[in-house]
Formats: sequence, structure tokens, C-alpha cells
Amino acid sequence: MGVTMLSRIQFALTVGFHFVFVPLSIGLILFTAIMETLYVRTGDPKYKTLTKFWGRLFTINFLLGVVTGVAMEFQFGTNWSRYSEFMGDIFGSPLAVEALMAFFLESTMLGIWIFGWNKLSKKMHLLAGWLVAIGTHLSAVWIIVANGFMQNPVGYVLRNNRAELVNFWEVLFNPYAWYTYVHTIFACYSVGAFFVLAVAAYHLLRRRNVDMMKASLRIATVFAIIATLGNAITGHFNGQNVALRQPTKFAAMEGVWEGGQGVGFPLFAIPDSANERNAVEVGVIPGLTSFMAFNSTDAHVPGLKDFPVDERPPVGLTFWSFRVMVGLGVLMLVLAALAWWHNRKGTLMERTTLLKFLLWSIPIPYIATNLGWMVAEVGRQPWTVYGLITTADSVSPVALADVVISLGLVVIFYAILVGLDIYLLVRYAKAGPEAMDERQAAVAD
Repeated sequence: MGVTMLSRIQFALTVGFHFVFVPLSIGLILFTAIMETLYVRTGDPKYKTLTKFWGRLFTINFLLGVVTGVAMEFQFGTNWSRYSEFMGDIFGSPLAVEALMAFFLESTMLGIWIFGWNKLSKKMHLLAGWLVAIGTHLSAVWIIVANGFMQNPVGYVLRNNRAELVNFWEVLFNPYAWYTYVHTIFACYSVGAFFVLAVAAYHLLRRRNVDMMKASLRIATVFAIIATLGNAITGHFNGQNVALRQPTKFAAMEGVWEGGQGVGFPLFAIPDSANERNAVEVGVIPGLTSFMAFNSTDAHVPGLKDFPVDERPPVGLTFWSFRVMVGLGVLMLVLAALAWWHNRKGTLMERTTLLKFLLWSIPIPYIATNLGWMVAEVGRQPWTVYGLITTADSVSPVALADVVISLGLVVIFYAILVGLDIYLLVRYAKAGPEAMDERQAAVAD
């Protein structure tokens, strides 16, 4: 492996580790804000306890996630200096706004939210919580706007071998970014919802905190159904956007080698990149791929053979990442619907197998969201900025040994942070909200 491939692996691991923290933060803070809203509206102390319980888990995850995000940005200078030189004028703007607007908002309001329970009125404290939630959503906006330019460059001119910003608003309202943003936010909601479902299932299986966990699960099942259905709907429109603006990625996602009109959709296929075909195709539905791409069964869909070999993404990885992501999305929808139904019928406590499935479902949305980003980023190859600069031309001119050392350090550093995050989340999730009530009573005494 050369410098380019090792740098790609390092950045992929960095982003993958960072994305362990991000979706849970976005999904869990919204759930926490909903719980506090119920407390303010009803005055029921149960919701106050749940707000503090889920808020503590959010805070642990958020604080450790900040560290991973800072470390990730260093790589633009260490491993990808040529990329930074080429489009730093554009890439730096949304990242700067993200720090000044979104991160300062969420971090400041989080401090007020944590320490303001006995100092602010109920409504002002609730406002602080919702501002934290808004801040996390705004952070995602600016990060994805920056990524959206890499996927669909707009609002720039090429000058002195650099992409220079000429229209900030065109970059901000890049349609590729907003299709991706909405789809990603629903994915984050799925992570948050299934985290709550898993923790609630753990306590219900042990008949602990039953009343509070039933309340959490009731909201989380609705949250999960909305998120998974939202993912399916926005994923369809996101796919159409890909077909329009990145036809090579779409062809790799769907395993389309021969372009043409009325392209069919195989229910099962195995791509064979060496021979530029699908080695296996089962149950081809005529015209369905064309319809999914352009709302017409007769629409023309370019195939991978329509593009030079060196401009095609890794087909197998893109294809299977997309297929497994969709399959996991369907599984999450089924689990959420079953949990909602049995909870509504009052039979969930007797469905121990379903509760165990929910308990062990925590990795599913994490895997699905990371596979989605793998489709987005691997499917864009060989380009760092689509159509403008390749990955090979973006890497820093550094020695192979330096990248090997930094890759090892990154793996160790992130493994420690993720391990710490998992340990703390498991510890406090298992302790449950009753432990918080006991500590508060001890302090009062």
C-alpha cells in the first residue's frame, strides 16, 4: 500500500470513529428535549428524571465526540495538504461558520443546561435544551454543506490551480448537500431512537424502572418508525439526485454495467468487476432501475461501461454497502413497528425475545449510517472533489513511514476514546434513572 491508500484508510477510520459519536448526539439530544418538554407541560417528575437520565448519556457522548472531531480536522493539513491548498478557500468557509455559529451555540447552551437546573425557570431551562438540539443540527448543516461541494461543486471558479469561492449562497443551497442533510438527519434519529429502545429493553427485561422505561419506549418507538420511514423516503430522492449528478456512483450502487433505456432491477446480483458484468442476476424487474432513477420505466440510465475504467468507483464495495444499508433499514423498521404494536397492545413485557432483539439492536443503525457514508464517499472515487481533483492528487507529499506511524496512533487514540464512550454509556445506562434519584436524595440529606 502506498501513501494515498494508507491516507485514505486513516481518514476513513477517523471519520468512521467520529461518526460513532455524531448520530447519537443528534438523535439523543432531540429525545432529551422532548422529555423535558413533557415535564414542563405536565409537571410529572417522572419526565424530569428521564430528562436528566438521557441528558447525562448525551453529555458523555457529546464531550468525547468533540475530541474526535478536532483530531479529524488536523488531517486536512497532515495527510491532505494538496486538497486543502486546492479548495481551502471554499472548504474553510462552512467549517468556520460551523465553529462560530453552531458549536459555540451548542457548547454554551449545554453548559447552561447542565448547571442551570436550580438556577433557571422551567421554561428558560427547556429553551437551553432546545438550543443545544438546534446547535447540533446546525453543525450537521455546515459539515454537509462542505461535503456537498465535494460531491457537486458549485459557486466557484478555477484560478491559479485552485477552486475559489465566488458565490457563497450557491454553495450553501447546493441541492446535493440538502438531499444528503435530510437523509443523514433521519439516520441520526434512527441511531438515537434505537439507543433508547435498547436501554429501555434492558431495564424492562429486568423489571426495573418499568414505568419510566415504558414511557421512554412509547416515544422511542414512534421516533424510530418516523426515522426509518423518513430514511426510506429521503433515500429514494437522494438516489435520484445521485443518478442525476453522479451517474457513475449510481451505476455502481445498482450494479448497472450496460447503460440504456428501461434498465431492469435485479432482486439479487453479484458484481464481477474483472469481467465488467454481474456474475449472478436473479429476478430482474424490467424498467425498475430506470423508474427509481428518473421516474420513468423508459428513462436512459448510463452504465459503468459508459465511463473510463479509471473514473469508476470500487464497484463491489459501493454495491454491497448500499444493499446492506437498505436491508438494515428494513430490519429496523420491522423491529420498531413490532415494538410499537406490542407496546400499544400491552403485551411487550411478555415478548422477551423481541426485547432481547431490541437490546442487541444498538449496532444496527450505527452500521447502516456508516455504510451510507461509505456509499457516498467510496462511490465518489477516484475524485476528492467530483470532476475537479482526484484523490491521488490530493494527498500530502509525505513519507510512507510517517503515514504508517500516524495511522497506528490514530487507531490507538480512537480505540481508547470509543472504548471509554462505550464503557461510560453502558455503566450509566445500566444504573438507570433510579440511581440518579438515589444520588439526589443523598445530596439533599
